[in-house]
Amino acid sequence: MAQVNDIHDMPKADLPPVTAAVSSWQPLRQRVFRMLWIATVVSNVGSWMNDVGINWTMLTLSADPLSVAMVQAASSLPMFLFALPSGVMADIVDRRKYLLFSQIWVFIAAAGLTFMSWADMVTPGVLLIAAFLLSTGAAMSSPPFQAIVPDLVSKAELGPAIALNSLGINISRAIGPALGGLVLSFAGPWMVFLLNALSVLGVFWVLYVWKAQPNVQRLPPEHFFPAVRAGVRYVHAAPVLRNVLVRTVAFFVFGSAGWALLPLVARRELGLGPGGYGIMLGCIGVGAVCGALLLPRMRKSFNPDRLMVLASVMFAVTMLALAFVRHFWLLNAFEFFTGFAWIAVLSTLNLGAQRSAAKWVKARALAVYLTVFFGSMTAGSALWGQLASQFSIPFSLCVATAGMLLASATVLRWRLDQDPDLNLDLSAINEAAPELEIRHDRGPVMVSYHYLVSPQSAHDFVVCMQDMRRVRRRGGALNWAIYEDILQPGIFVETFVVGSWMEHLRQRERYTMNDKKIQNRVLGFHQGSDLPEVRYLIAPE
Repeated sequence: MAQVNDIHDMPKADLPPVTAAVSSWQPLRQRVFRMLWIATVVSNVGSWMNDVGINWTMLTLSADPLSVAMVQAASSLPMFLFALPSGVMADIVDRRKYLLFSQIWVFIAAAGLTFMSWADMVTPGVLLIAAFLLSTGAAMSSPPFQAIVPDLVSKAELGPAIALNSLGINISRAIGPALGGLVLSFAGPWMVFLLNALSVLGVFWVLYVWKAQPNVQRLPPEHFFPAVRAGVRYVHAAPVLRNVLVRTVAFFVFGSAGWALLPLVARRELGLGPGGYGIMLGCIGVGAVCGALLLPRMRKSFNPDRLMVLASVMFAVTMLALAFVRHFWLLNAFEFFTGFAWIAVLSTLNLGAQRSAAKWVKARALAVYLTVFFGSMTAGSALWGQLASQFSIPFSLCVATAGMLLASATVLRWRLDQDPDLNLDLSAINEAAPELEIRHDRGPVMVSYHYLVSPQSAHDFVVCMQDMRRVRRRGGALNWAIYEDILQPGIFVETFVVGSWMEHLRQRERYTMNDKKIQNRVLGFHQGSDLPEVRYLIAPE
């Protein structure tokens, strides 16, 4: 599997009972999670070695800062382009087969780059294409890998499982670059690329022998484009997830400067060889490993917003050091804190994205997060490379530092600790499903709920219904409205439209515990002896 930035079925019956205190290592007791975790660490070591090989080969072919920064852009662009389609595919097809295909893709791309390098046929264009193809494989595999984590562990183990994935990625970050620099020094780039290709085989083998329990679906699978629209609607109507996305842009547009310009500082400013560059990346990895180990304790003292601000300020300071510090070991000390801050931000945002996405749309929601993440990295890398080319590396890094400090103010408006009791487990809807023989593709369908509310509670009811609006939109409603009967004050009619009868059936199956809590709050205003009257209106054929 190509390296991704924090950026992963066993039956629930096989999971041990969860106690109140969950160990940070408890998810590794699950056999499938443990095997996949080990294989992914090995694969990511190969990917980090590959990154060193590509970046260093580009430096030997071209000294233009923009060309070097474009390697980072070429690696980030596929995530921006393909993460959402991949998330949709992961929600509507067999995830295991889709993941196997993605590993085959990465192996072929890595093997092709190995042959081109061995035959001395590599050019800057070849390197950019190879980086793009390898990252395309990562774009295909990352959403389904992340989406299956809640199926491999219990709900109480989700936080530790995500932290372990972060730890594994950063163990590989600590080992891979230094090992890549060493192999590059003694054997050349082609050997680095070959080891990356071989590292994919472990993940492929685990996926091949894993017998996932199939998901039982009562309704036919969604089609691709309607599934894309459903995913986008969900994100638009999920306030906590939207806040995660805003904070993602605020950090990574500016944080990308540290990664895009690091190879240039190593080669041009410090005069390092591949071994020295590998040591710098290794120091970042060690800092990230230490950060992953300390994060559980830090989360007890800092809420997600405070942790993000602290990590952002720390990362800004390290970028300033990258701009001006030219002593190798002193700069490496700062790079240690680069890794520490980076993993704190990634883990916090990743956990926020995981917890704010319902199971039925999890791969798509996480794909939107990855799209925003890598889109920010792509745009930022190109921007800071252009500034460094036109002015200087220190100037570009100083601008990025100032931007990150200013962007930290987004915490005042878009908070990550909003709705800490969010529960997105599936739940049954309050009213019984209508038993009607209707063709699934008939539509559009208008659904209306009729409420009787006391005039004194009317304002509070309308305010509460705004949360209900988000529930309907998240589930697939194309539009929503609330009306009051002017002839009979206190009678309110809620209406929403879905595309077809099938979409309404899906909407009912997407109900979560949080949605039910909101609906119960709304029903508390209803004064009728029974549940609100529900009507279904369908467009004539």
